[in-house]
Amino acid sequence: MAEIPKIEESAQHEITSVPELTLSRIMVATDFSPIADRALDYAVSLARRFGARIYLTHVITHQGGGLFEPDLRGTARDEFRELARQNVKAVEDSGRFFSVPHEVRIEEGTLWPTLEKLLDEHKIDLLVLGTHGMSGPMKAVFGSAAEQIFRHSRVPVLTVGPTVTQEPPFEAEFRTVLFATDFSPAAERESAFAFAIAQEHRARLILLNVIPFRPGLSEWDAVAERTLVTRQLQELLPQTEELHCKPELDVTYGEPVAEILRVARETKADLIVIGAKKRGSLSGHIPGTKAYGVVCGAQCPVLTIKS
Repeated sequence: MAEIPKIEESAQHEITSVPELTLSRIMVATDFSPIADRALDYAVSLARRFGARIYLTHVITHQGGGLFEPDLRGTARDEFRELARQNVKAVEDSGRFFSVPHEVRIEEGTLWPTLEKLLDEHKIDLLVLGTHGMSGPMKAVFGSAAEQIFRHSRVPVLTVGPTVTQEPPFEAEFRTVLFATDFSPAAERESAFAFAIAQEHRARLILLNVIPFRPGLSEWDAVAERTLVTRQLQELLPQTEELHCKPELDVTYGEPVAEILRVARETKADLIVIGAKKRGSLSGHIPGTKAYGVVCGAQCPVLTIKS
């Protein structure tokens, strides 16, 4: 099971302290689109908060490159690299990296394996990217690169979706953090990261579990179920008096994605933290997954941690 870097692990089944969060190396995967630029702005905001170095990364992928004649393929490769260099220069000239150290990597290859190699090579703590939110038949055919990445990444992934319109502050500040859990085996690790972020920002932290609604559920059974789930949420709370964040517990019935997005809107959450189950090589092509639904519908960035 992969570990979250820079988070001190607690004893299993007994969370006795809130881990400290350190982000010193943040990678931003970009295709230079407007949504990728928005993701970069959030990454830079975090880098200022934590004194981190940004690794701006662009991977040139050749979909169907084998169909080209060798000389044309070589010409196309040179053109792609030159275009990438021009885009990087435009980003650097924009002043986005003011007061933030950064490096640029332009690579060629298949997207995820290339990024995975760079994550290991640079000992990255956090990966940041944007997604256009492709859905339905389009997603089934072309796939979501963002979902493929956050379901395989060994490090937490901060994804900025198409409905995130608010500009990030000059220096990151999360006032309300929503941690939605389904009590997967990795719930304690996910909770540890959510608490670390909330503790760093002295934020309001909401622990949420959504119970799928079942027709015919009696009021008595619903009360008993809520009580049991609330107790499970309480077990994720650190047993310490050194809490600087303000944890709240919320148990509700409904469709998970819709309820997570509703609670995020109503509480004006600045960040949603969720787990993302690892799937196979076609993970980016599966329609209707919960984690991807939250990422695409959220009005704030979503931090996914691979379960």
